[in-house]
Amino acid sequence: QLQLVESGGGLVQPGGSLRLSCAASGFTLDSYAIGWFRQAPGKEREGISCMSGDGDRTNYADSVKGRFTMSRDDAKNMVYLQMNSLEAEDTAVYYCAAHPDLLPSNLRGFDQRAYGLWGQGTQVTVSS
Repeated sequence: QLQLVESGGGLVQPGGSLRLSCAASGFTLDSYAIGWFRQAPGKEREGISCMSGDGDRTNYADSVKGRFTMSRDDAKNMVYLQMNSLEAEDTAVYYCAAHPDLLPSNLRGFDQRAYGLWGQGTQVTVSS
């Protein structure tokens, strides 16, 4: 069974940091493009970062560029999202998503329709 499980969310003060993890099972990440998405209360789900299957390319939404960093550990079959300088506006449920891609250097972007496998999400709350 193909599965993604996020963890690492929680409550953090503005300016603080969190690292989200996404564990993949049933498949190996190195043949899948990966994306991180978030959904704030009352808002649509938005893509914030993505990585190519070979891990060589990443892209970030303007809202998180320079503050968030996406990485991958193939030995552990894990994807991470390091979030620094968190703001109240970052409060949301965060999801990782994956999709197999025959082109290892391809970025699937921030359209959630480009990803077929999703985790259950982890809550991040930024508040003092």
